[in-house]
Amino acid sequence: MRIAIAGFQHETNTFVSGLTDLPDFEQADSWPELLAGDAVVTGTQGMNLPIAGFAQACEEDVELCPILWCAAEPGGRVTDRAFDTIVSRITDALGQFGTVDAVYLDLHGAMVTQSHDDGEGEVLKRVRTAIGPDVPLVASLDMHANVSPTMVEIADLLTVFRTYPHIDMAETGARAYRHLRNMIAHGRPAKAWRQADFLIPLHAQHTGADPALSLYDQIAGFDHQNGQLAELALGFTAADVLDVGPSILAYAAAQSDADRVADEMLARLIAAKPEFDVTLMSADAAVSTAMAMDGDKPVVIADVQDNPGAGASSDTTGLLRALIQHRAGNAILGLIHDPELAQRAHALGRNARFQAYIGGRGPNDAPVKAKVRVHYLSDGRCPYTGAMYGGGIATLGPSAALEIEGTGIHVVITSVRNQCLDLAQFRHFNLHPERARILCVKSTAHFRADFAPIAQAILLAETPGQFPCALENVAYENARKMDTWPYQRSAK
Repeated sequence: MRIAIAGFQHETNTFVSGLTDLPDFEQADSWPELLAGDAVVTGTQGMNLPIAGFAQACEEDVELCPILWCAAEPGGRVTDRAFDTIVSRITDALGQFGTVDAVYLDLHGAMVTQSHDDGEGEVLKRVRTAIGPDVPLVASLDMHANVSPTMVEIADLLTVFRTYPHIDMAETGARAYRHLRNMIAHGRPAKAWRQADFLIPLHAQHTGADPALSLYDQIAGFDHQNGQLAELALGFTAADVLDVGPSILAYAAAQSDADRVADEMLARLIAAKPEFDVTLMSADAAVSTAMAMDGDKPVVIADVQDNPGAGASSDTTGLLRALIQHRAGNAILGLIHDPELAQRAHALGRNARFQAYIGGRGPNDAPVKAKVRVHYLSDGRCPYTGAMYGGGIATLGPSAALEIEGTGIHVVITSVRNQCLDLAQFRHFNLHPERARILCVKSTAHFRADFAPIAQAILLAETPGQFPCALENVAYENARKMDTWPYQRSAK
């Protein structure tokens, strides 16, 4: 059996003005650089990636035909140049392979391009044109996918991550293979799709607590019942598109069973709506609360709206100012994207002292002026050790840990935007996060996988940033009309 595989991932924040272009997919960041041919398998082997899980699950009688795999750090709309170039490489290769028995795609589900609000729907449409109507086509999606009717119609089956932090990415790819194998043996399943009429901010979506924990336990309960499969995507709220928001997918041998499962899970999702905890604290309140705690473990404060893993700039200064103003002491903050400051630190060298202007390059913000000492320098190749990306390498570019003199506060500065989600991103800079009083991370929920075990408490701070979590402040223009909820305006 010959299965063609490819991956093309981007989580698009339409509230960011910049564009994501072809070089962004070609370079390494949190994930590897663009991989082609056999490197798709060898370059992701052992990593927590869907395509790696799919390849590992394949049985001996499967011949994989790898095409390419690429991902770019979340950001603004994908350019037509990048989109057309990458998708053409996939469809051209499918034409050259000759007959294949199936196609698997490792997609995200929240890609928006200059010309297509439904990026994945367009990818699937072009791939389907290339392979014809009879070849099975399956894909895996991120838990934050904004699933569209086009995606559901064209793909024979879609699997979705079930954890946030996403520690089950490889398992989601493996699940896609198992159901593809069943499809080839027994035929295409019937499918059903339902959308919820409300949005869930990402900081409330983490699966370590209810209601998301219970909802995904219920989803998993359908997996082995007569070939049924249920999936839940909670949506990516920074994409102002028609199909933003949560949705349910269900597959079964009979249409009546698929409809029943979808209806049942939608009812459970709607019933859970009031249980999602959307609480956010001001930066001042978060720092004051953390300083008042007496435990031996650090308090983690997440700067949820400046998460580069959701397209934000990762350089806002609200939380840093609060640390300094409250004289927090023994605190670490990261990762601030500031290539110019990182370059200056490298030019001056370790232990150098100088006047720095930290971050704050975006609108309605300003750099923090402070005297700093260069604590540590790095080329930015930082091996991950946590459950999310363990086995991979963070590419941070020339980077530095700076100590703000007289405060006990350390700040990690990078040249490449990268979400702070792994303790290694502090330890790599000769810092000791488990000994700190306060740890500040520019992340929304992924940090929980590695930071929660060493934390006495986790606080979520609402400081200005390009990734909106306080949805009552967001004016959606393209989203379908939804019911009003305490933190969700009615959309168009």
